[in-house]
Amino acid sequence: MKPAPFEYHAPTSVDEAVRLLGMLEDAKVLAGGQSLVPLLNFRLARPAHVVDINGIPALDRIYERDGGVAVQALVRQSDAQRSELLQKLCPLVPEALKHVAHQVIRNRGTVVGSIAHADPAAELPAVILALQGSVRALGPGGTRDIPAESFFMGVLESALAPDELAVEVWFPAFTGPHGLREESRRHGDYAMAGVVRAGDRLALFGVAPTPVTADPNEPTRDLQPSADLEATPGFRKHLITAMTRELFAA
Repeated sequence: MKPAPFEYHAPTSVDEAVRLLGMLEDAKVLAGGQSLVPLLNFRLARPAHVVDINGIPALDRIYERDGGVAVQALVRQSDAQRSELLQKLCPLVPEALKHVAHQVIRNRGTVVGSIAHADPAAELPAVILALQGSVRALGPGGTRDIPAESFFMGVLESALAPDELAVEVWFPAFTGPHGLREESRRHGDYAMAGVVRAGDRLALFGVAPTPVTADPNEPTRDLQPSADLEATPGFRKHLITAMTRELFAA
């Protein structure tokens, strides 16, 4: 299928992008496009406007700040996976990126875009939640940092306002015990269930409308996964229990 008609915009600065988002109704931001474009093609998303930020210079940095690592909006997942700074200060991020789809997807997809897309079955939202990171948003009112625990509101729904642009995400430095486990039908598919460890913190994905934190000793307490063609709620709970046990025994 082809996307429904939309008006295309290509700002050349962050300020121009924010101005467009503030004045346009029903606009979507295009960065890597690995989440948005399939939704457009299947007409599951029908925005009136698409704001392509790929022409904005100096928005592809990975740099150290505030005791952690900031990853800007146009950093490709493959570049973050290879980043020496992330490997040194926050190795959970490059490790988790190995699980994201396939290499060809990571060559185009962005770290910020995956988190801003807020897919509850995706790895990176659970990673930033486990690490207690944040998302930096820029809007007409200025810049604000949104803690990960407040960012994810529902399925494909975040705390970003329609006139805000996610310009970067921030991961605190963490080199303690960490890891990610997930179970999917095929390599590269979205996970039926997944777990992320950052020290004594545990985040789950694929089992709720958003990524969620959990007690490593009772990871399925109060958890109510949905059923679909991939797995029953009971099977998802079984996977969470088994993967948590494996991750914290490592």
